[in-house]
Amino acid sequence: QTVVREKAKLEIPEPDEETKVSKGGKKRGRKRKDQPAGSCYAAKAVNGTNQPAAFESGGSEKDSKKRRGKGSDSQMCHQCQRNDKGRVVGCLACERKRYCVPCIKRWYPHWTENEISKKCPFCCNNCNCKQCLRIKEFKQPSTKELNQDDIVRHNFYLLNLLLPVLKEMVDEQRAEHEVEANMQGLALTDLKLERAECAPDERMFCNRCKTSIIDMHRNCPSCSYDLCLSCCKEIRKGQLTQSGDGHFVEYLHGESACPEPRNGEKGSSDTSVGSDANKFQCLKECETNNDGTITCPSEEFGGCGNSILELKTLLSQDWLSKLLGQAEAMAAEYRPKNHHDTCSCFITPGQVDGSSSNLRKVACRKDSDDNYLYCPSARDIQEGDLDHFRKHWIKGEPVIVRDVLESTSGLSWEPMVMWRALRENTKSRAGFEHSAVTAIDCLDWCEVDVNIHQFFIGYTQGRSHKNGWPEIFKLKDWPPANAFEERLPRHCFEFINSLPYQEYTNPQSGILNLAVQLPKKSLKPDLGPKTYIAYGLAQELGRGDSVTKLHCDMSDAVNVLMHTSEVAVSTSQFSKIKELKEEHKAMDEQKHISTGAISKGDDEDLTDSRKENVGTGSIIKDSGEEVISTEGGALWDIFRREDSAKLQAYLKKHCREFLHINCCPVEQVIHPIHDQTFYLTLDHKRKLKEEYGIEAWTFVQKLGEAVFIPAGCAHQVRNLKVKAWSHA
Repeated sequence: QTVVREKAKLEIPEPDEETKVSKGGKKRGRKRKDQPAGSCYAAKAVNGTNQPAAFESGGSEKDSKKRRGKGSDSQMCHQCQRNDKGRVVGCLACERKRYCVPCIKRWYPHWTENEISKKCPFCCNNCNCKQCLRIKEFKQPSTKELNQDDIVRHNFYLLNLLLPVLKEMVDEQRAEHEVEANMQGLALTDLKLERAECAPDERMFCNRCKTSIIDMHRNCPSCSYDLCLSCCKEIRKGQLTQSGDGHFVEYLHGESACPEPRNGEKGSSDTSVGSDANKFQCLKECETNNDGTITCPSEEFGGCGNSILELKTLLSQDWLSKLLGQAEAMAAEYRPKNHHDTCSCFITPGQVDGSSSNLRKVACRKDSDDNYLYCPSARDIQEGDLDHFRKHWIKGEPVIVRDVLESTSGLSWEPMVMWRALRENTKSRAGFEHSAVTAIDCLDWCEVDVNIHQFFIGYTQGRSHKNGWPEIFKLKDWPPANAFEERLPRHCFEFINSLPYQEYTNPQSGILNLAVQLPKKSLKPDLGPKTYIAYGLAQELGRGDSVTKLHCDMSDAVNVLMHTSEVAVSTSQFSKIKELKEEHKAMDEQKHISTGAISKGDDEDLTDSRKENVGTGSIIKDSGEEVISTEGGALWDIFRREDSAKLQAYLKKHCREFLHINCCPVEQVIHPIHDQTFYLTLDHKRKLKEEYGIEAWTFVQKLGEAVFIPAGCAHQVRNLKVKAWSHA
């Protein structure tokens, strides 16, 4: 659950240069007649100096007049649409656009004036003024058109991959069909199931695991609770909630779980999850009875707790089995290549070519050939590499593609640039500046309303609590629904076209993207892209870290690190952090829980293995703590699909050693992975390997790297810098 904590409006920040409007408005001067159009560009270009073509303010009263227009004698900056900010740099390529020096320094800090004079940002298709950012007509990149043979080959490839899934679904339905027949005392042939209603523009999903339901399921006749067959199977096997005993610990910074309100904020004591110590005792998830029936869960789990779930279908009872027969007949006509064959990453079967630049060591498992991940450069992905990619992808291995931003136009992903593009043109500046976003405070995992401008100031300058502890916020799925594509069309376009393996990743034309293959009238899933913007710190704090907690996506995903920024921590703040960490550690020992802090005794055992695990991200030790080089932006831990059961067992066993809402120990576990309440620190990952023999793929993601995450692989991320992700 997430706690909502209101936050009062902060002081209105000063508007940026593009928001300011001079009191007298923009002025027009007399047209210069003594100078031919374009001569100001030529004079600066051939004067024998290295100065860029530019216009100078000052001089005679006549020359100091502000000019606005389309001609080359105008001084209006294309970026801010103003002509009173001094010298402007004109473009020799188009001889139309010009940028004032203040805008160049603020919005194009990596460009020199000479570079802009030769070819301006507008000509390079990466101008980040508000008007250009909202342009929706783009020149489509040249793409290879698939011939009919390729289309047939790809479709048969998909068919063969989907057949086992379809067979599993049919078997699952038959098993549930038999359970229902036994409960009613009927023969299978006499059992008739009720058809459930679902409008074409609705998506039915399981209330327990959130997976889409396409046919047979169980439904509560008293409420709208739906349960998929996979969850029915898990419930009957006893894979249920491990309810806590109501024990509650007030725990935050060694003080109360409800801290003193920050400046401009309201306290959160009235809405804190876990503030009622008896709450966990009354929770009741789905229960199975002796006859196999399943009771609707309690209201806290989205049900009513009163009725028995009934078996229903969306399609006719034999529709899926008929589809399976047709698919098997078609698949018999085509035999795909065996993609499990050894690829070029191996010298011999089982022996990895460790010298290859396209491999990254990310684990130290014994007697295993999957300690390396395929990590090609975007430049190296040529025609035919798709087959190589498949050899790794079909085995459920993540893939890392380097340097995916090299092929882009260089459009700025600076959050302040994106923020400007999202602004509405309103008469009330105060109305916009007061706009807030809902962020997550990583210390207590409560939601806070933060002024959007203040959030981005914190992105570049950092924030801290009164006691010096870093205040770390994260935004998920920002901008809101549809705003990314509608209000940031160029960013959306550039991100999609930068993705490797377009056959898989393109949400409109990827022939191997299953969502593209859905019928036109069907409700399509939200494929993104989405952005995740968060603060970060290289040092692991133990609590309040900028993390994405352990979870598992329902579909394959690709995550690209688009922007990072480093915020310096002062020596005094660093000392204060160390003092507070010692207080936390003492309180952990007093309360008999562990936050994952590493003792000095653990340091020697972990150093060598951890240095290897993160590949290109080096690890050093400082008083027994993990410190990662600032070269990377995010630390990933991705677990193999086959290790999921052991991972869940470990989390259930050690659940009270983890902190979540208000820095309180986790007392309630519904599903160890889907709850998204756990983050395994270095110490927990060590104990996981010692007790259960499993280890994650661990690596540092750098700027411009795309991480492909297979569906079903539990993973977690810790931000090492403030960063902006895009996710599809």
